[in-house]
Amino acid sequence: MPRGLFVTFEGLDGSGKTTQLKLLKQWLEANERAVTATRQPGGTRVGDRIRALLLDSRTDQLAPLAELGLMFSDRAQSIAEIIGPALAAGHVVLCDRFTDSSEAYQGGGRQLGSQVVRDLHAALCGGLQPDLTLLLLPDFDQSLARARRRNQRVAAATGSDENRFEAESTAFYRRVFDKYQQIAARDHLRVIAIDSNGSIDEVHQRVVQVVRERLVPV
Repeated sequence: MPRGLFVTFEGLDGSGKTTQLKLLKQWLEANERAVTATRQPGGTRVGDRIRALLLDSRTDQLAPLAELGLMFSDRAQSIAEIIGPALAAGHVVLCDRFTDSSEAYQGGGRQLGSQVVRDLHAALCGGLQPDLTLLLLPDFDQSLARARRRNQRVAAATGSDENRFEAESTAFYRRVFDKYQQIAARDHLRVIAIDSNGSIDEVHQRVVQVVRERLVPV
């Protein structure tokens, strides 16, 4: 069976990537494609426990390298348990964040640099790369404000707390944003930057256009 297509969604929190991933999944299924959707951190039982630790604002004084190590522990588990088997079965795999997030958030935001991220990826992920990465780039200030408001609503409604990153400074997020742009310039054949300032449907249509070009006919 031919290997499936591995598509990742990247961007700042509040960029709309999670919404666009769900819409793309619906479109693919309507077009009779087998789809597996997951997220990082999380998506597996082990990964969800790691996610709770990483994103909880009560997790303080976590060293940047420890944070990076936890991200890759989650990623290695996801590849072994979800992504690898789904690709082998010929599925289109949609993943909300992958190693580009670590390069942007830990490499850029935490100022660890790109090389340590790329080295860990080679060692722990077998060098697995997405076939296509959709990088959603909305207005910087609006994206950050939207993410902070969303997580506050979720915390109030459910009691879950995933605000640790949203509590970071604007300077941190500017470094993340700039690193994403550097990744897109470096890996321009894989990473497609999409202006996500338009309506949800306008962005979805652009996402579908890009993905359709990469799909092998069934």
